[in-house]
Amino acid sequence: MTYFSELQGKRVLITGGSKGLGLDIARAFVSLGASVIITGRQKEVLAEAAEQLNKIEKVCSFLVADMQDVKSVYAMVDEAASRLGGIDILVNNAGINIPKNALEVTEEDWDRVLDTNLKGMFFCSQRAGKHMIPKRSGKIINIVSQMAFVGYYQRSAYCSSKGGAVQMTKALAVEWAEHQIKVNAVAPTFVETEMTSGMFENRDFYEDVIKRIPLGGLAQPSDVTGAVLFLASNLSNFITGDTIKVDGGWTAI
Repeated sequence: MTYFSELQGKRVLITGGSKGLGLDIARAFVSLGASVIITGRQKEVLAEAAEQLNKIEKVCSFLVADMQDVKSVYAMVDEAASRLGGIDILVNNAGINIPKNALEVTEEDWDRVLDTNLKGMFFCSQRAGKHMIPKRSGKIINIVSQMAFVGYYQRSAYCSSKGGAVQMTKALAVEWAEHQIKVNAVAPTFVETEMTSGMFENRDFYEDVIKRIPLGGLAQPSDVTGAVLFLASNLSNFITGDTIKVDGGWTAI
């Protein structure tokens, strides 16, 4: 038996797939022979990422979408299903954070974080569900955060959005179980990517994060991608409504 061989030919939609963690997840699916569509807000960045992925296997395309705009989300999912001939796996990876002290968070800050991380995730899942349910097959994997389970400085909106996403994962899993749609989540700690390197230039912040992770160090994109592939594969066929924490033990303390 070759693990993950069943992912060959699967039709995969990945939001926020043009860089960082999303790009690493897309690269893994492409390498396994899946047909992949990545989405994001910046056409040029998406095109560059798709070109990079197609050097591995010519199975990737992209769609521009704004996760804060429900009509845009609906159109994106429908177009992805049309291009791919259906959606087998949805990876809800798109997300933002606006680090601010709670007393400084504006209504605009709150809405941007919640609309992207929770509202956008829900309506993307809802639309994908409309394509999956008639076929009684599909997997939805939500990228959340350890911040769904712990509090942290300057992340009141972010923690709220990710906590809500974990509960949403459970609710959809229960409601769609009768249709054999599995809905799960992956909750990473801080992941070392080009997108997070700037924040860790603050040594006090870096050292505070590291001391909270019993395994030491930051997560690598491949650590999170491995959990996503597990949930996408047949190895997890009797798992739904769960969240895998890829946090080096942070939430175990």
